[in-house]
Amino acid sequence: MKEKQTLNVQFIAQAAMIAAIYVVLTLVFAPFSYGEVQVRISEALTILPAFTPAAVPGLFIGCLLSNILGGCIVPDIIFGSLATLIGAVFTYMLRRYNRFLAPVPPILANTLIVPFVLRFGYQVPLPIPFMMLTVGIGEVISCGVLGMVIYAALYRYKNAIFKTAA
Repeated sequence: MKEKQTLNVQFIAQAAMIAAIYVVLTLVFAPFSYGEVQVRISEALTILPAFTPAAVPGLFIGCLLSNILGGCIVPDIIFGSLATLIGAVFTYMLRRYNRFLAPVPPILANTLIVPFVLRFGYQVPLPIPFMMLTVGIGEVISCGVLGMVIYAALYRYKNAIFKTAA
């Protein structure tokens, strides 16, 4: 029983730390964390579900708080955060296959969802396919490039860092 309790505390601590880091990175780099052309540095953390299930709620809460604190509108707070949650869940589900698949779910989820929020929530007059391209490029930079750099750095020490990894 004590071991399970320790794992629960560890899970919550990991999720909270991931959420906090996500919020800090988003707000520190706020000038290019929001908008139709965005590179959210914090999205590099979306590879973390490949290491620990605690990253799934951590990323969702971090994105939710970032969107609230960043002054986003309600549809962005809801759907932008859900895009990150969807990406995190599918990254977790793909964790045992190919490591190069880790950034694909968040790239796809954000590329498909965020442009609709920009168009219909913020009334951005740009065509949705164009915004899919711009958001997609930002996601490839943050999740695909920066995320894989983080992945490579953490992979070597994954057992020591993420003891609750499933």
